[in-house]
Amino acid sequence: MILLVAHLALTAAYAGFQWTVRVLVHPQFARVPPPASAAYERSHQRLVTRVVGPLFAGQGVTTMLLLAVRPAAVPLLPVLAGAALLAAVLGITAFLAVPLHRRLDAGTATAAWALLAA
Repeated sequence: MILLVAHLALTAAYAGFQWTVRVLVHPQFARVPPPASAAYERSHQRLVTRVVGPLFAGQGVTTMLLLAVRPAAVPLLPVLAGAALLAAVLGITAFLAVPLHRRLDAGTATAAWALLAA
């Protein structure tokens, strides 16, 4: 039961983190003047990694443990659905969000602001 509670807590924490980033952090990028935007982006990446890294790691570990040693009271389908959703979030992060942030870091992509703030 502790495993399930830990997994749910990590998932809820990530949802809160993502909500904050989408509603508060990314829209503020547009307010940073272009000469300072690359430095702002580098700082953002460094600070966000400190939060999202442990959340992703914790979700990954608890998801794998739930798949490997799923408690009898926990149905398999929600665990599989959660694993698929985590894989999707990690894929979107790795193949969409991170490259957009790197373009912002280089100061070459004003269109990336709009994609991240959408």
